[in-house]
Amino acid sequence: MANMADFLGTKMVQSDKTARQIFEDVMSNPARARVGFGEKLAIVNVDIQKSYTALDEFKTAYETDPKQIEYVNQMSELARAKAMPVVWTRVAYVKDGSDAGVWGTRTDTPDSLQNIKYGSRRHEFDDRCRPDQDADYFYDKRMPSAFFETPLQSLLVWHKVDTVIVTGGSTSGCVRATAVDSLSRGYRTIVPIETCADKHESYHFANLTDLQLKYADVVAVQEVIDWLEAY
Repeated sequence: MANMADFLGTKMVQSDKTARQIFEDVMSNPARARVGFGEKLAIVNVDIQKSYTALDEFKTAYETDPKQIEYVNQMSELARAKAMPVVWTRVAYVKDGSDAGVWGTRTDTPDSLQNIKYGSRRHEFDDRCRPDQDADYFYDKRMPSAFFETPLQSLLVWHKVDTVIVTGGSTSGCVRATAVDSLSRGYRTIVPIETCADKHESYHFANLTDLQLKYADVVAVQEVIDWLEAY
């Protein structure tokens, strides 16, 4: 007969390690099973727009790896050349911000989420991005996930995609939400480390750790590049 200890979980782990150190420990575990690549992938570049990338212009901008957008462009160009879909999303709202819903009620300053207006500087893609206006797909979104109230899932079904590569920002926000939604819809989900960014390394590495443990393969960007080049 089982005793009470068999039904009790462990207490929450406490540690003096930083989020980065915990991430490195998790990534060094060779026994962790991976979802891997499937037959065909899509690149989903989440909110690489000036509101979040123009460090000299907006308080809401941030940078983790200075080569982030260079890597995003490289992967996108390789995928495009292999006839795999490349998707770019942006956040934007109507003039009164009402379509941000409850998400837009936390603050109301010029830097607030609901004040990213269609056609504004904050809405524009970063100038370093190299989307193909004729070949790529562009979705405005209002909530964190790139799947929420956009045609993304229908696009992936049409293209017979089984693997989703998620890039962009923030790691703890829209990247995470998109990755969780991707996994929830049955897609192999891969997050290249150098292609994501956040405002603080604690948020960035804590969420990469959680994604790796539960929802996605978190990998070096070169692994995706190598797969695409060999396809």
